[in-house]
Parts: sequence; C-alpha cells; structure tokens
Amino acid sequence: MRGLKDRVVLIAGGAGGIGTATSVRLGEEGARVLVADLDAAAARAVAATIREAGGTAESTGIDLSDEASVIAAVDLAVETFGGLDVMHANAADTSVTGQDTNIVDVPLEIFDRTIEVNLRGHLLCARHAIPKLIERGGGSLIFTSSIAAYLGESERASYAIAKSGLGGLVRHAARRWGKQGIRANAVAPGIVLTPQIREMPDPTWRDMAMAMTLSNRFGEPSDIAAMVAFLASDDSGWITGQILTVDGGAILRA
Repeated sequence: MRGLKDRVVLIAGGAGGIGTATSVRLGEEGARVLVADLDAAAARAVAATIREAGGTAESTGIDLSDEASVIAAVDLAVETFGGLDVMHANAADTSVTGQDTNIVDVPLEIFDRTIEVNLRGHLLCARHAIPKLIERGGGSLIFTSSIAAYLGESERASYAIAKSGLGGLVRHAARRWGKQGIRANAVAPGIVLTPQIREMPDPTWRDMAMAMTLSNRFGEPSDIAAMVAFLASDDSGWITGQILTVDGGAILRA
C-alpha cells in the first residue's frame, strides 16, 4: 500500500491474535513498528519476527490503564524512530469478559475495569499521540472497536458500552484535529479466529456465528490487519471519522 514505507507506527496491543497479525503486516509493508503490549515478552517475540523477515521493529510493554505507561510508549516511538505517524490502539482487557453480564447484575468493578482499558485507555493513546502526529504534519489514529457495539447482546454490556464509546472518540478526534492533518477511524471486527477463539470449549458457537454472516468462512486476524494497514496508508487519505466493519457481512449497516 502507498505511503507505509518508513512510516512510524505504534501498536498498543501489538502481540497476540489480531495484534500480532497487524504488527507483522505493517512490518511487511515497510513501516517501522513499535510493538507495545501488556505481555512484554510476547511483544519482543513479535518484533523479532518482523526483524527476521527483514523489517524494522522494536518492542515495549504497555498498560493502557496507566497513563504514564502510555506516555512512555509514545515517547519511545519518537526517540527510537524520530517521530510518530500512526497510533493504533488495539489493546483490550478480555480477562473479565466472563463476569461482564448485564447492567443490572454486572459487578461495578468489572464495568469500571472494562471502561478503564477498552475506552479510557484508547483515549489516552489518542491524547498523547495527537501532538506527536501534528509535529509530523498529521497522521492516522486507528482504534479497534467491535460489532458488539451494534449487536445489542443480552450479555457483555460493559464491553458493548466501551466499544460504542469509541465511535464518539473517533468522530471527536476527526473533527477537532482534521484540519491539522489528523485522520481518526476505527475497525469493528466480527468473529475472528484468534487463538483464544479457536480454543473455546463449546463447539456450538461456530454454527450460531456462521449463521450470522454472509460469508462462507470466519474471519482471520489477517483480515483485520489488512484493514488497519489500509487505514494507516495513503490509500485511505480521504477517509476519516468512520467505523469500518470487517465481519463477513454479519452487520449490514450504512
């Protein structure tokens, strides 16, 4: 894709499933990638994979619930590669998903933790990346949302609320800093066969999930990585303020 060679990309949540596929794809496209993840060892492994393939990458730990950690990752990208062109906020805390029920029953600590990482953490990524992007004459903010924002599920209320909130974040950033060269968009994946999803013990979910889609297959991490690469590239230069659904047609929305 055009314009990705030597572009500096920070991926918060760049290791594991979609994050790994995205980091590797951007490395293949010639971007200089800082792989940041709560699992610092996994981030190191992904960065090593990119380098072994001839790309340019470094790694760091990051905790989106800790503002100082986000600031440190942004600063490291600038110090290591000379600036920042793309911030991709992909991290989410899925460890509490099993306790994320409905708004009557969900423990408030589960709701608070979900919002803290999945929404507030993305805001922090934008807050501290935007000044660095402006220094380069503009850049791309890319967030990972979910079709959960549209489904109206009877469970996972906290997750859906957090992902819905990303729509407001995207539109705000796009409007407020668009004239300074900032583009803000989000990708909303459907069911993607990450290692975590593949290991789900109940096989009946596959039939229900497949029935939702218009495709003859499930999504792969590479499908989401391709959209992120597009949004990071010059090929998407006139796209901003959008939530782009990549879900095999599960959600049909204008």
